[in-house]
Amino acid sequence: MRTKRLVLVGIAALALAGGSGTALAVNGGEPPAAAGETAGGGAREAAAVRAPDLPAASLTAGPRVVRPYQPVEIGQGAKMGLLPEGRQNYVVAWEDYAESVERAKGYAGDSIRPDSLSGGLHTEGDDALYTGAFRTETVPARITLRIDGGAEVEAGMLRLPGDPGWGTYYYDAAAGAGVPRESVTITAYGPDGSVLADLTFQPFFAGR
Repeated sequence: MRTKRLVLVGIAALALAGGSGTALAVNGGEPPAAAGETAGGGAREAAAVRAPDLPAASLTAGPRVVRPYQPVEIGQGAKMGLLPEGRQNYVVAWEDYAESVERAKGYAGDSIRPDSLSGGLHTEGDDALYTGAFRTETVPARITLRIDGGAEVEAGMLRLPGDPGWGTYYYDAAAGAGVPRESVTITAYGPDGSVLADLTFQPFFAGR
C-alpha cells in the first residue's frame, strides 16, 4: 500500500486532505503553521483549471493570475487554490476541494517573513509534489528547485489579482526521480535575475 506523506517547511496555511499522512513544520522562530484538513474551493467551485505544461523559457513571465478559490490542477490529482482571507492562505487538496476551502476560510493564515519562502513536500511512493508560498516586495519572475544538488527545475506559480504581495508555487517531480534524499533548495528570482529569497531544507525522512 502506498502512503502519502506531507512535510511543511517555513510557514503556510496548508494541511493534508483527507487527514492522512504526516506533517512536520519548520518555521525559523515564527509561530507554527495552522494545520487542518486541506482542500480548497469557494462557495462557487469553478471547474478545475489544469496548469499547462510549459517549457522553462515560458515560465519566466511571473505567476499566473487566478481568481480567489479557483482550483488549479498541479499534478498527482491535487488542486491548489488561493484564498483572500488571512495571510498567505492557500490550500492543496486531493479531494473535497470546495468543502476544504470553506474550512480554510476560517484560518487566519500564517504570515511568512517579508522576502521569504515557505515550502511543502508531499510524497506518495516514489512521487513527489512540491508546494509553497512566496512573500516578496518584487513579484518573482520565476521560482526554481534544486533537488539533491541536481539541476535547477522550474516551478509553476500562481497569485491573486491586484498586488497581494504573495503567491504560491508548485512542482510535480517525475515518478522515481523527485523524492529527495538529502536536501531541497528553492529560489525565487526577480525579473533582473537577482535572488529575491531562497530556502533550503532537509526532509525528515531523508535517508530512510
